[in-house]
Amino acid sequence: MKKPEKCISCGKRLVESGSTTFPCPQCGKLIGRCRSCREASAVFVCECGYEGP
Repeated sequence: MKKPEKCISCGKRLVESGSTTFPCPQCGKLIGRCRSCREASAVFVCECGYEGP
């Protein structure tokens, strides 16, 4: 599976320290999150419909 290049919440490139990728708990697709959105608990929605902070 290809590693995401952008944050699922804001679209920022995942190049800064503190960014992360993890599998969606529902479908397993890799989700990318930037440090800013992680720290702010910004909402994201996976393509499968799973929603998380």
